[in-house]
Amino acid sequence: MAGTPLCGLLMLTSYPALYLLMTGSVPAMRWMTTTIVIALLAAACSSAGTDTEATTTIAAVTSTTESGSPAVPPQIADYEVQSVEVGDRILLLAIADNPSLRQQGLQGVTDLEDLDGMLFFWRHDGDAFWMKDTLIPLDIVWFNEDGTYKDRASMVPCTDDPCPTYAPADLDFRFAIEAPPGTLAWIGPDTVITYSD
Repeated sequence: MAGTPLCGLLMLTSYPALYLLMTGSVPAMRWMTTTIVIALLAAACSSAGTDTEATTTIAAVTSTTESGSPAVPPQIADYEVQSVEVGDRILLLAIADNPSLRQQGLQGVTDLEDLDGMLFFWRHDGDAFWMKDTLIPLDIVWFNEDGTYKDRASMVPCTDDPCPTYAPADLDFRFAIEAPPGTLAWIGPDTVITYSD
């Protein structure tokens, strides 16, 4: 058995526990949970001598910063980042919830890094959007005050003066999500956003 002495101890003490669970009147779910834990311990112990492989796998899966927080573009490093429930998914979004953050938006950003997009939030009716100084095309989806779907649009970078604006037929909305083209295509009329400040 390769690995540390702790791994060996865990393995030796886990087999009797498994035997007791199998012969007693313990529910099947508890037995299954114990089996999974033992399997995970065995896998961890058998690969304890290959730290390089484990580190490589972890690095490929996540791209967080050294502090463990998600990587964000430097242009929006001061924005709060939150996991937001949108329909049946959780999106990692930078939060633009005041006039100066909403005005800056994703201007100057070329790569969202670990972010799925940006959430714009108003405590009153929303504002129209424009793409001035925005370097990448974006899709936008607007949501009503109760979180229900309102409308969507595809926006392109603007070099004109003045730039065209994007908004639903009326400005009676409270939320908008901007993201790279196509990444919000799954959002539809039944999608609801859940967010509170």
